[in-house]
Amino acid sequence: MRRAIALALGTVLCAAGLGAAASAAPAPAKAAAWKTPRNAMGQPDLSGYWSNATLTPLTRNPRISNKSALTAAEAKSFEGIWAKALADSDMPTDPSLSTETVQSSLLTSKLVEIRPDFIAAGGDTGGYNTFWIDPGMHLVEINGEFRTSILTTPNGLPPPRKAGAPANRGGGYRDIYDSYENRSLGERCITGFGRNNGPPMLPNGYYNNNYQIVQTPYAVVIEVEMIHDARIIPLTDKHGTDPVRRWMGDSIGRYEGDTLVVETINLPEAQQFMGSWKNLKITEWFTRLSPDRILYRFEIEDPDMWDKPWGGEYTFNTLKGRTYEYACHEGNYALPGILAGARAKEKETADAAAAAAAAKAAATPPAAPPARGRRGAD
Repeated sequence: MRRAIALALGTVLCAAGLGAAASAAPAPAKAAAWKTPRNAMGQPDLSGYWSNATLTPLTRNPRISNKSALTAAEAKSFEGIWAKALADSDMPTDPSLSTETVQSSLLTSKLVEIRPDFIAAGGDTGGYNTFWIDPGMHLVEINGEFRTSILTTPNGLPPPRKAGAPANRGGGYRDIYDSYENRSLGERCITGFGRNNGPPMLPNGYYNNNYQIVQTPYAVVIEVEMIHDARIIPLTDKHGTDPVRRWMGDSIGRYEGDTLVVETINLPEAQQFMGSWKNLKITEWFTRLSPDRILYRFEIEDPDMWDKPWGGEYTFNTLKGRTYEYACHEGNYALPGILAGARAKEKETADAAAAAAAAKAAATPPAAPPARGRRGAD
């Protein structure tokens, strides 16, 4: 049965009436301002387990709002709609149903009305239902604003590219099966999909958006749950001179007051960001806001691609628990299966073409031999 899709995020007015007290209660003592803790090395303490799972997408989704931020009441209303849609969809998949039936039901759900990309998570053969998905339950809140996009550009979208700049080639691997080298880095289990590892470090919107931050006197290490990448950021003011472009680029870090500042250049082409890589520079800021939140900001700069720098922000929140190994590695069952399937499909196509050619040849009558003329008289 097709569900009615109605997503209204109108302003919710809340009023609380307070009766007049017979006598004024004493004003509560003002809490001391929270200060960023320091570790044993005197650095602002960013260590621990964190998550950047959030309902706020990278770019503004008009299904949520056309505004840059929602009020607290609007955010609560939307989060309630999301929680109900997720719960309604979090049911075991009936094995007797066809893929087409399951996908048709998903297409008409309120969950996909809000997040149409969940169709891709399900895949052509069912893939994941929502039992396996942990996209977060709250919008990003910064300074009392509930953000509708991680990007902080005026329209919540990437700025236009300069004339002649290369196009974004993200996702171009999807229908190329000639070699494992043509497949995506996430599919090959080299780096996580959705830029969890960064830079910039972005929530992927599905699951495993968890991290561990470890600080030493000489480096900061960010262990990324997805594909268990370890992003090592030396605390130095000089980039390396090695011409090899490493995964996640060449990052260097420094502390400025309560903030860790990280500058990254030389990302490999395979980790391009929206078409930019060769002259891309990414700056990130990590600032501890409270015992349970880190403000993360990033800036994208490429003078060959965009007229001026641009970026976004969100918050990391404390993870209740710890991260464990995400045991994905190149050469697992999926990749040989994908390539073997492609070879089988090619053989089927070639066999079908050969059979069609043979059938056509069999149905065509043989050409008559050329007429032989009579020998003339001597």
